Amino acid sequence: MIRKSSPNITRRGFLRSSLIVGGTLLAGFDKLPALHANIPGGNVAFEGGQHLGNLDFTGESHAPLDTLLGPELDGRLFSDLSKLTPENPTPRTEGFYVRTCASKLLESAEGWKVRLGGLVEKPTTLTMDGLKKSVGPGGLHLMECSGNARATRFGMLSVADWSGALVTEVLQFCKAKPQAARVMVSGFDRYSGDSVTSSPGADWIFTLEELQAAKAFLATEMNGESLTRDHGAPVRLVVPGWYGCTCIKWVKAITFVDENAPATSQMQEFAARTHQQGVPKLARDYRAARIDQAAMPIRVEKWLVDGSIHYQVVGLLWGGSRPVKTLEIRFNPEEDYVRVDQFSQTTNDPWSFWSHGWTPKSPGTYMIRLRITDPQVETKRLDSGYYVRSVEVTEV
Repeated sequence: MIRKSSPNITRRGFLRSSLIVGGTLLAGFDKLPALHANIPGGNVAFEGGQHLGNLDFTGESHAPLDTLLGPELDGRLFSDLSKLTPENPTPRTEGFYVRTCASKLLESAEGWKVRLGGLVEKPTTLTMDGLKKSVGPGGLHLMECSGNARATRFGMLSVADWSGALVTEVLQFCKAKPQAARVMVSGFDRYSGDSVTSSPGADWIFTLEELQAAKAFLATEMNGESLTRDHGAPVRLVVPGWYGCTCIKWVKAITFVDENAPATSQMQEFAARTHQQGVPKLARDYRAARIDQAAMPIRVEKWLVDGSIHYQVVGLLWGGSRPVKTLEIRFNPEEDYVRVDQFSQTTNDPWSFWSHGWTPKSPGTYMIRLRITDPQVETKRLDSGYYVRSVEVTEV
């Protein structure tokens, strides 16, 4: 069973915390639309105004959202994050992003087994019935594809409420030899055809300390139901705080390896996207593929307030390992950064909502960029402008 030092964040708990303002829980879900301006992600300046619609982000792909595209290794689904609100803070299962679809050759979940082997005293085979004895609630956790980008409309980012078994508890089913320094988690990776976008390979190597610190678990359920095939059924790895390429689907084997284990093909394929120094040949030379603190707008709302046009930028902040106190926003390179109006982060996982009231000076194209000024917080992608999004304003 998944055990943590602090209570798990569940879907219900996350919803509850998202609706707390000044320590008071907003009562009456039927009243939420009228209280839009008084919840995190809202702004009191828009209370009583008329929402006229949302602006489209410019310069981004027109790929459909919440729609499964392509088969097997070329399978993709980009989540529509613009629909998220503090009242509905997580996508439905069918809207959770997909980076690779299930292989047509994938075995039936019935009779599925996970091999525990490598540098162990006695190899063990774990059945799903055996695994499920250790399964418990895991709470809400975010996952982001390391290839999440403008070309995907930044839609390879989602949150789900998971259940699973801690990897460190599963590993107790076998005794590792003294030279066992790392753990390789491997998934099913045979496909019926060649891919035009990806290479086969579903293995990642971790230290035991990394798996323990992240509270990594073997997930069997998401959002209260069994995993779907495209999300890794019957069992996938979830490493909270790490990029999705490390969260191996269709887990078939967990193998203890020594300190000189070569990097897997998957580690090499995603080396640049997980911010490695080059493409190391040995697994020990890979830095942990953790998600840095990041933020971006998910929609720009157009409002009519007291006869004037105003805009509200609503977004998400996620990643990192320590909450930040201040988030800043800028609307073009020649403008100064200002503090985001409505922002409070209490946890890094899954994500936090923020909003900012904005009155552009004139029509035109605006590039929305965010930053965090705390020097102790790593923000590689944010600092590079990776999550900059642009809108065309035609009315002020």
